[in-house]
Amino acid sequence: MALIALAADKGAPGVTTAAVALGAVWPRPVLVAECDQGGGDLVYRLPAENGGMLNPARGLLSLAATARRGLRPDQIGEHTQRLVGGMDVLAGLTNAEQAQGLTWLWGPLGRCFASLHPIDVLADCGRLGAGGPLNDLLREADMIVLFTRPSLEQVAHLRERVTALASVESRTRPPIGIVVIADPRDYRSSIAEVDRIVTQAELPATVLGGFAYDAKGAEMLRGQWGGRLDRSLLIRSARELAGVLLGRLTVPGSPAAGLPPSVTSAPLVPPAGPRSRQSGPPSPPAGGQPSRSGPLAPPAQPRHAGSPTPPVTPRPTHPEGMAPVTPAPRVEGGR
Repeated sequence: MALIALAADKGAPGVTTAAVALGAVWPRPVLVAECDQGGGDLVYRLPAENGGMLNPARGLLSLAATARRGLRPDQIGEHTQRLVGGMDVLAGLTNAEQAQGLTWLWGPLGRCFASLHPIDVLADCGRLGAGGPLNDLLREADMIVLFTRPSLEQVAHLRERVTALASVESRTRPPIGIVVIADPRDYRSSIAEVDRIVTQAELPATVLGGFAYDAKGAEMLRGQWGGRLDRSLLIRSARELAGVLLGRLTVPGSPAAGLPPSVTSAPLVPPAGPRSRQSGPPSPPAGGQPSRSGPLAPPAQPRHAGSPTPPVTPRPTHPEGMAPVTPAPRVEGGR
């Protein structure tokens, strides 16, 4: 349904972690695809459904080997793998040398990602270089999301990257969003400062909000699914960001599609004024957590504007103290 390209300009600060966290809380069927030309690390970071290691030979490289005569959306599921907890991933290349022979792949792959139904694709594009064949995939995206730290050098690189992306010829010209990877102690002020710079520079991009820099949460994301991870700053900020991204999309069927602009376009950064004592990511709203699917909780029905808050159902206790897991909907043709 929707293709969201996640990337950064320099150093790829936490893009893979953000992609996995967003996939874990995404409220619709989702595939996390590793499209980093420099090589990915999902196979070394996350456990497979059986608890073992993901197969490094199954993923983008095996898909490319079968697509020389054309790539179809229904082929993608044959090369995905499932993580512990039920999320499907398309493992990427293992080194940059493999990308040199696959320059033809990115355009067809982007078109197939964009036409998967009813599955959204979060494409981890890693670090974007100058030009390059990955631009063919970015042209097919419904949205490009750039991650940055609030440091002077990274924001300077971000400005150059946004300008370069906006100058790429495209039929649809995907909107560009910016997400600030911020320390929870200065969360709101960091987002506001980057937003101020982007606004003053009149960049063709929108600051969507933040993603918490949470080293402990990122370590738990390596397969230790459960209550502690669900309560981490990492997942709380991922949940908020997922809602903002879906609100920005105009793809039919989005839980936020058709909502008034005051809901779908509400800024994440509060108006200027006295800072509250709590500057970190907001806690889940009282009365229950946002609906989501994937490895963290069972799927819930989408909520609509004006609908009453559903009653909270106590979550059953797992014998080992872990939160219950319900597999996310699988990609057609997947394992």
